[in-house]
Amino acid sequence: MPGMTLNPRQTALLEEVRSQGFASIDELARKFGVTLQTVRRDVNLLAENGMLARFHGGVRMEGSTTENIAYRQRQALNAEGKVRIARAVAAAVPEGCSLILNIGTTVEEVARALIHHRGLRVITNNLHVAHILADNPDCEVIVAGGVLRSRDRGIIGEATVEFIRQFKVDIGLIGISGIETDGTLRDYDFREVKVARTIMEHSREIWLAADASKFNRRAMVELAPLTSIDRLFTDEPLRAPFDTMLAESGVKCVVADQE
Repeated sequence: MPGMTLNPRQTALLEEVRSQGFASIDELARKFGVTLQTVRRDVNLLAENGMLARFHGGVRMEGSTTENIAYRQRQALNAEGKVRIARAVAAAVPEGCSLILNIGTTVEEVARALIHHRGLRVITNNLHVAHILADNPDCEVIVAGGVLRSRDRGIIGEATVEFIRQFKVDIGLIGISGIETDGTLRDYDFREVKVARTIMEHSREIWLAADASKFNRRAMVELAPLTSIDRLFTDEPLRAPFDTMLAESGVKCVVADQE
């Protein structure tokens, strides 16, 4: 906001979030040696003036509703939380089952966590996932055809949709770019969303892997309501309105172990 003056701590906090892309309230309090209340007050001020975006438990740089942040930046964004989510997902995946893994850096972490699973059959429209799981000799990897999106090696388009329609798998694991406060799952590319919808339609169970930075994040294209999934894997306890929303709908929420 024109004319707004930040104190040195607020300026340093803004630079810290800008450099990392994401930070939790706890991390910021430890780094600057202040109370959680002080950090929340600073963050609220910065968010009210359009400099940062709040979500439950943390803060990130405000972003566009029409374009996702760069792939390398998404890889680094809350990387530790994504690893914990991946371990929780892998612990729930039984050996000898079939899965579809779609596009997203959290889904790619899940692929790494499945590297020692036996008897898996994995269909994917993500070349990073295919490359990771190719090192598992006891996992058959089936790669969908379609248009290759160079920035993140995702495969999208009508050919991808038609390919996935051939299958009915035990688990469809999807990632998402944003979850709005009304419970809408959203993404940026309508072609990617069409593929994700098809994955949901052709999976006996739908699992969503979403770290804390995805909540209260806006994106342009609607995928589905959050209540349409069977399990949510995340890295921080849910806060209102998401906790009530999932409890009332019967969706199982798994919060990854902090350790």
